[in-house]
Amino acid sequence: MAAPSSSTRSQGWLSEDDCRLEDFASVVEQATDPADYPSADSVREEVLVYDSDSLREHGGSAERRREIQAELARALTDGPGIVVFQGAFRDHEVIDRATAAFDTMIAHQRAAGTTAGDHFAKPGANDRVWNALEKLAVDAPDVFADYYANDILALVSTAWLGPAYQVTSQVNVVNPGGAAQSPHRDYHLGFMSNEQAASYPAQVHHLSPALTLQGAVAHCDMPVQSGPTMYLPYSHLYAPGYLAWRDADFIAYFDRHHVQLSMAKGDAAFFNPAVFHGAGHNRSADIRRMANLLQVSSAFGRAMESVDRERISAALFPVLASLKATGAPDNDLRNVIAAGADGYGFPTNLDFDQPVDGLAPETQAELLWRAVHEGMDADTFRRQLTEQRKRRGSDHT
Repeated sequence: MAAPSSSTRSQGWLSEDDCRLEDFASVVEQATDPADYPSADSVREEVLVYDSDSLREHGGSAERRREIQAELARALTDGPGIVVFQGAFRDHEVIDRATAAFDTMIAHQRAAGTTAGDHFAKPGANDRVWNALEKLAVDAPDVFADYYANDILALVSTAWLGPAYQVTSQVNVVNPGGAAQSPHRDYHLGFMSNEQAASYPAQVHHLSPALTLQGAVAHCDMPVQSGPTMYLPYSHLYAPGYLAWRDADFIAYFDRHHVQLSMAKGDAAFFNPAVFHGAGHNRSADIRRMANLLQVSSAFGRAMESVDRERISAALFPVLASLKATGAPDNDLRNVIAAGADGYGFPTNLDFDQPVDGLAPETQAELLWRAVHEGMDADTFRRQLTEQRKRRGSDHT
């Protein structure tokens, strides 16, 4: 990400007066050099495209995995800000089972007369499932385990955020005729008014994109006419962008210069949340464009959605124990635990939840892994989960 200009650093703050379209154009109108990203399979519309099978084949060693992750972080930081993984889910049966579970959730919402709003599009025009992560874990824990064991999701999440990242998931279905979203930046500062965002100093504008990673898994083939996500590569490098994306001139520029990449079922795209983007207009006659939108948060940030990770952990434990007993790879189990459980030890009540053999107390994710690894019975695990929550709380009267 581009650092704020010297004048911005000296004054410490950004304002709408700093937003100049000619400066923006000079930042975003650049080409992606494939030589800078040797692990990428191709460059399409300045966006880096990776072949997931190739990454799996060549990323077996810890050293090579780190090299790939460093490249991905570079692409998201100083590069186009967007990476696409072709074939992220090799087994389409996993995608289809998750799709069926999501369709059931949508049907229940419709039957209940519930309309899920959309941050940047007209409410009710499309179908959305909020907190699909927890709902999938509770309704279909076996599907959750197979889905979030995915090594590509773990690879890019760790590359951008490090360990103990927190996954949230929102299913979005753009129906035929569904209108495009307005271009925007995402959470955190992207979900504030300009006045609110301008009240944060320039270094926070620089920091905000490092706290989350935005992603989408394609649950169907998405040709361009179905309206896959519109992106403006390199737009995350524009320092005052959180104050610019509502400006009519910037919106018009986005409309003229954005790119859209078709995706196949099982592909996944991830991008820096400061990239100007928006869901496209579904101009197809019969494609219900379903994507599982992933907002992955740093352990050091606050996720947008409230997720009951204790409930998720309790639901996943029997499935994980069964997978362990049948010889599932440890990496797959750890990926599932990383997606579902809380991997960070703070905040906590240090009077009661004191660190043992380290600087931080046992995390929920560590407890879940220990329970699976040691063959703990379900009742004991649930009891320890409850005791852990009580230790971490502030009310011990």
